[in-house]
Amino acid sequence: MATNRITITLPDDQIHSIRELVAAGKASSVSGFVQHAVGVALFDAEGWRTMLDDAPRRTGVSVTNEERKWADALLHPREKSRKEGCRQPSYG
Repeated sequence: MATNRITITLPDDQIHSIRELVAAGKASSVSGFVQHAVGVALFDAEGWRTMLDDAPRRTGVSVTNEERKWADALLHPREKSRKEGCRQPSYG
């Protein structure tokens, strides 16, 4: 599997926690931990998307625009202000 190096920004407390896990042998490396976390987030996002797309078939009821907007707001939180630092993840 090909990989690429990227730069990410995390709050200091998260970096500290990840490094503690690595030091305790509970994560192989900082990079390995982040790779795993991204994989879990992508799997989770796909599961939500599948569930929302499949809901009308399972229930026989169409999802209204208002309901879809509500779900989208949960899955795509607004960005934090620049003053606060980093952006919230977008899963879709």
